[in-house]
Amino acid sequence: METDVLILGGGPAGLWTAVSAAAAGARVVIVDKARAGSSGPTVYGQTTLCDIAPGPERELAIERAFAQGGGLGDVEWLSNVLAETHRRLATWPGTRHRLPTGDPTVLRLDGASYVRRLRRGALEAGVRILDHHPALQLLVDGRGTVVGAVGVQRHNKFRPWAIRAGAVVIATGGCAFLSGSAGTEVNTGEGLLMAAEAGAELAGMEFSSAYGLAPVLARVAPPSAIAVGLGVRFGTLYDEAGTALPGHYPAAALGAIADGHRVYAVLNETPETVRHWLGRHGALGPDGRVAVRAVLEGTIRGGAGLALTGRDCATTVRGLFAAGGATGRDMVLGAANGSGGWNGAWAVASGSWAGAAAARFATVNERGTFARPVPGAGLGTRSHIDPRGIVGLVQEHTLPLRRSYRRSAGSLADSIAELDSMWPGAQFELGGSGAERVRARQAAALLAVARWAGYSALTRAETRGIHRRSDHPDASADWRVRLRCGGLDEVWVRRVTHGNDLTVPRTTAV
Repeated sequence: METDVLILGGGPAGLWTAVSAAAAGARVVIVDKARAGSSGPTVYGQTTLCDIAPGPERELAIERAFAQGGGLGDVEWLSNVLAETHRRLATWPGTRHRLPTGDPTVLRLDGASYVRRLRRGALEAGVRILDHHPALQLLVDGRGTVVGAVGVQRHNKFRPWAIRAGAVVIATGGCAFLSGSAGTEVNTGEGLLMAAEAGAELAGMEFSSAYGLAPVLARVAPPSAIAVGLGVRFGTLYDEAGTALPGHYPAAALGAIADGHRVYAVLNETPETVRHWLGRHGALGPDGRVAVRAVLEGTIRGGAGLALTGRDCATTVRGLFAAGGATGRDMVLGAANGSGGWNGAWAVASGSWAGAAAARFATVNERGTFARPVPGAGLGTRSHIDPRGIVGLVQEHTLPLRRSYRRSAGSLADSIAELDSMWPGAQFELGGSGAERVRARQAAALLAVARWAGYSALTRAETRGIHRRSDHPDASADWRVRLRCGGLDEVWVRRVTHGNDLTVPRTTAV
């Protein structure tokens, strides 16, 4: 197949990208590893978006976001995100509402209805959507320009597909390391790995330690497709003695859990269907409270992902663009997570920008006849190691609070050494055919993302935002810089400040 713009990923960012590219006159194809508009974390519960009209409230929101991000954000980026989001939502036909007691600058949407409406809008715009088509490799021409992708068809005996394109957009979302957070089983980092194999750089990978809260279930949960209670946002949080926890949600609860304490939540304004589901699975106690646990949301809510070169959302590889959770958002979120509607707004804005820019690039780029798949890890014809072993190792060094919530040079160096030792095996010994090939690629991606996150976290020797170092508990003025990283066999990290590269020695695990 041939198209103008190929989008990998059918979540909110991918669908906004598709609508924007189609509006610019481009032929657009979306490929999704599951079903676009029906998978991913957005479909669980409510989703929030910053929607602020020009004026003092917008300026205040920008100042507040810049401060919460530890001064690593960029005021111009923040302003542009809010302006683009407000402009797009002004004409969006979907249902929306604002809670009378909530923040008036935050728009709340039913997540499932939101992405369904986005899918319908993309189809109405002429976008072709290929569900259950996981991408495995990017295609590049003789100059290294990205000109398409290849993958397999889950529903058609895993037969291969290949799509040539004038431009490609990575909108595969973030990576949650298969932590069990609602809807994140599709967020395993393959988009980041494919881009890095083509030469793309990553940004803010140390900010990959965002945690959320999930109910503790007494019985085995059903498939996530009907697990309506997993995406609930909890109300007031209490410790074991019944004392309300102070501070912001969920920071106080995560600190208490990290210290070995039990934490409980009261369900405020929770729909009856969710209460019933929690009760059926043993999560709801006789006093009406729910025991909660910490789940890693990784780069989904953190600001880590592919580095962008400008507001056109181009990556450092020609012909490759990125949008949504697959991008490094440190210029917007800084060191904070994407709560309060910022991640939702970024999906709208970045998708709109990436779609328009990709359509322009596809129009002016001269297309050749040559294209080759980028070689990658986990793509051998046969598998000599079990990918579950690699996934288990990655989770051992990412999911526990002692690994990602509270970091230290010692724990990070230990994790990096273990993960690095596994990389040659993942690169050359993983593979197979059919579903086995997809699982092998997923394991390699999880390992690669964990290594980039570990190296970056070891380099940033301070505590800032969601990045916490127990051996460096305070923020340092010397570290008001951003980090770029990349590499596969050898991971490198460098400092970037105000657009100027400040080279630092490569971090090692020794």
